[in-house]
Amino acid sequence: MMRQSKLIGTLAVLPSFIIVAGFMAFPILFAVYISFTKTNGLTFDWIWFENYKSLFTDPVVHEVFLNNFKFLISVPLVIFVALVSAILLFEQFKGWKFFRVIFFLPSVLSVVVIGLIFRNAFGYYGSVNQFLGLFGMEPKQFFITSNYSIFIIILALVWSGFGYQSLLLLAGLTSINPAVFEAAAIDGAGWWRRLWSITLPNIRRVLGFVFIINFIYTFSSLFGFIFVITAGGPLYETTTIDYLVYLRAFSSSNLGSGAALAVVLFLFIGLLTMVQGRVFKLQRED
Repeated sequence: MMRQSKLIGTLAVLPSFIIVAGFMAFPILFAVYISFTKTNGLTFDWIWFENYKSLFTDPVVHEVFLNNFKFLISVPLVIFVALVSAILLFEQFKGWKFFRVIFFLPSVLSVVVIGLIFRNAFGYYGSVNQFLGLFGMEPKQFFITSNYSIFIIILALVWSGFGYQSLLLLAGLTSINPAVFEAAAIDGAGWWRRLWSITLPNIRRVLGFVFIINFIYTFSSLFGFIFVITAGGPLYETTTIDYLVYLRAFSSSNLGSGAALAVVLFLFIGLLTMVQGRVFKLQRED
């Protein structure tokens, strides 16, 4: 009877599984196929690994890949801000319930809205230049130099991401047995000692998870910020890999090059996911 019930359940979900798997598998397989071709979407000329060879010798791809590493600066920053926020919420400082909502508010805004906020704020006639004008400073063109542009995007990443991640860290903090803190306080451990010896070691798994998802996010999900704030400029100095995939695949006549770059990015993210699984496996063995 139990085996029959399992069989009925499997048959019931099988059609949905096939449909979902098909919608996921077909785009991936088709992207792999066209990565071996020179195509404009209408004609397909098989060229084997030429698209991949050109990627590894293309200076633009090298520059864009380095740009992604520049944006990795946002990872420790957003984790630090999220950790400080989570600890303050955990300590239940005055008004913590109100700030818990305020901290999470940026996470419910779309990337487009956040991008427009920062693009307008740092525009030539934006609020930042107006504030600088109060001190007699000349307005700045923030988006004509890469350093300012990268700084603004990193600022947007930190502001938009710290609230959600602070809740993840707060969940880890609340899972710690309060008796541990009480025993440490009785033994004379101060606040800083409890933080370094009890709090941080007990949330290392959550910190590791937050670090990995931020690392993967930096390589796969900055398209919206780049598209709205800088459009990859000036030149390619703020272009990321996922935005370059868009430029190659949809803003040129060669979809194959963009597909090849997308496949390389897919494999790279897959490797990061494997590293994530290995890290968590090692932590479970501790």
